[in-house]
Amino acid sequence: MATEHLSPLDLAFWRIESATHPMHLGALAVFEAAPPGPDADPARGPGAGAAVRAAELLTARCTAVPGLRRRIHDVLLPIGAAAWSSDEGFDPARHVFLVHTDDPEAAAGPLMARPLDRARPPWEAHVLAGPDPRSFAVLFKFHHALADGLGALALAAMLFDEGPPVRGPARPAPAPQPPGSALRNLPGVLAARVQDVGQALEIGASVARAGLPLGVPAALTAAGPARTGTRAVAGLALQLDDVNRIRKVAGGTVNDVLIALVAGALRRWLVGRGDPEPEGPGPRALIPVSRRRPGGAAKYGNRLSGYLLRLPLDEPDPLLRLDRVRSGMDRNKEAGPARGAGAVALLADHVHPLGHRLGGPLVAQAARLLFDVLVTSVPLPSFTFSLGGSRVREVYPLAPLARGHALAVAVSTYQGTVHYGLVADAAAVPDLADLAEALRAELAEFVREVS
Repeated sequence: MATEHLSPLDLAFWRIESATHPMHLGALAVFEAAPPGPDADPARGPGAGAAVRAAELLTARCTAVPGLRRRIHDVLLPIGAAAWSSDEGFDPARHVFLVHTDDPEAAAGPLMARPLDRARPPWEAHVLAGPDPRSFAVLFKFHHALADGLGALALAAMLFDEGPPVRGPARPAPAPQPPGSALRNLPGVLAARVQDVGQALEIGASVARAGLPLGVPAALTAAGPARTGTRAVAGLALQLDDVNRIRKVAGGTVNDVLIALVAGALRRWLVGRGDPEPEGPGPRALIPVSRRRPGGAAKYGNRLSGYLLRLPLDEPDPLLRLDRVRSGMDRNKEAGPARGAGAVALLADHVHPLGHRLGGPLVAQAARLLFDVLVTSVPLPSFTFSLGGSRVREVYPLAPLARGHALAVAVSTYQGTVHYGLVADAAAVPDLADLAEALRAELAEFVREVS
């Protein structure tokens, strides 16, 4: 069987990881416990029994998902490369854990801070049985080398109860090439190489033009004593109807409104904690963009580019702030996801595997120079997930936190509700719950403006 090497971008995510900055993404799914069965323990309540059942189901089902049995190992050639292989000693007990906790959200922070075992398939599922007998939660962790947001969703969906498929039909296999076609295609291959080099130079120039992280609020950085490697997690659920009302009155897309809410919440949070009122062009938000074809298979690995957007924290008017976000996103979309400073992920394709291996730590250190905060959106299907009959009530996506960054924001829409998942360096942002409440207050003010 041919060796399946990691793609350049997957390899980059694998190499830039460190003990204090793990490169896994996650999702905290909150379940509404199914009614207890006849053999349930009345003393523990339906939530505890449902959590145990969920852990058993995840343990049994994960063995049947090939993508969850794959591990990463170094290879001799090409030098610096890594490849996928099946873990012949795969043990579900090393990936699925049952945790009893008084506060599932608080427990998620330390679990997100803990790196995955790089010698095993890089994923975990922690079933969090809390004191509420009506619910439990599951924290899924997938290494970014294994999957991007859509790929992780496809893997997790295979563990839930049967429902509509999360992915579309796979693309047809390419037709076999006739003999001699490689030579005939050589001019096109050379032209593509020249185009690739031009693209890399253009992206590099855009990164330089994007500017250094000057004037970024100190609360958004985790440097020196503030960089601890600890994590805090907070989730917030908002009504999609309110977001759509803003969109219809003020214009833009749903994503534009969601980003503008983040900008307004950051401004509100900074002023509320006594920091100087924001000035200048604002922090640079990296907005990941999927490069997967619509309706295509949600394969493993990463197909990502991105946009870079200055968040207008200096603008006190929410409608004008949305207008600036919309204008910036329109400029990004006009240029496309293959160019601009936000497309820096595409540069991974131009680096030799040895460069990833030797330069990974340097690239990780440079993340602070490329952007200031991550704001990512993970689309979820419209149907309801369930596990052992327990229905998923809320889903909070959780993004990895790059070195030097204090905050990462992820957002998903599920069952008519917008779920913001906030991940922060716990020492740099000890008041993460206040930022979550600032998001709620910002939406309320926005609704008042358009009503």
